[in-house]
Amino acid sequence: MSGSDAEDWKQSEMVVPPITAAGWLRVIWRGAVLGGVTYGCLVLLLLVRLVERPLFGMQRPWTPWITQFVCRMAFVILRMPFVVKGGVMRQRGAVVANHASWLDIFALNAAQRGYFVAKSEVEHWAAIGWLARATGTVFIARKGAEAKRQQQVFEDRLRAGHHLMFFPEGTSTDAIRVLPFKSTLFAAFYTHGMEEVMWVQPVTLAYRAPEGADARFYGWWGDMAFSGHLLMVLAQARQGRLEVIFHEPVPVDAFPDRKALAAHCEAAVRAGMGGLQ
Repeated sequence: MSGSDAEDWKQSEMVVPPITAAGWLRVIWRGAVLGGVTYGCLVLLLLVRLVERPLFGMQRPWTPWITQFVCRMAFVILRMPFVVKGGVMRQRGAVVANHASWLDIFALNAAQRGYFVAKSEVEHWAAIGWLARATGTVFIARKGAEAKRQQQVFEDRLRAGHHLMFFPEGTSTDAIRVLPFKSTLFAAFYTHGMEEVMWVQPVTLAYRAPEGADARFYGWWGDMAFSGHLLMVLAQARQGRLEVIFHEPVPVDAFPDRKALAAHCEAAVRAGMGGLQ
């Protein structure tokens, strides 16, 4: 496949069917319930955190359960079958997954309790930035003076026993492909002896589109507006399904460098996609 062919998917558009009257009713009730659960539980989380933080500091023994509850409820509200395969690792380290949709955040949080790593710009996004900060997201600058300090935050959170979650592709896709994994964030595992104690677990997020819909239905890529994609998913009568596949975790010191580790994780995630690619 040539380089230009490999990039064609970014420009290809998905035909979005018009929302019917029944679809708008689903948008209203699902959106209202999902919003109520999300922000109602956010208030609860912030109240619990007022007690949790002075008692446990960086540790969060209670609030991740609230986040997990909200994310599991999201799939109940959408009436979207959600299947988890494999086991969540018990070792200290991080989970890395392919990035197909805004639903990925709900999926990974529903399947386990952890903390996302996101680009620093997300911290300032309306509504989403607030949610991200409240749930303990680690924000990483791509470059500049803040990058080194935030890299230390990343390392401190790992050493504290937090399971971090990030998307090495660096962008979301059309849900039917996996892009090459960038090795940048994997470098944190090869500093100050961390490679001797840290593990990484690859995870595949495999979306199956609703019957008769475009195979890329749940993908969110290119110039697609978040609001339009959200409405389309909320309006869908019969949803597809999602499989979250946890692959075997691997010790970081089994790989000579970050590029080898990233390549192994990419291969595992691709294998989990099965016939989608």
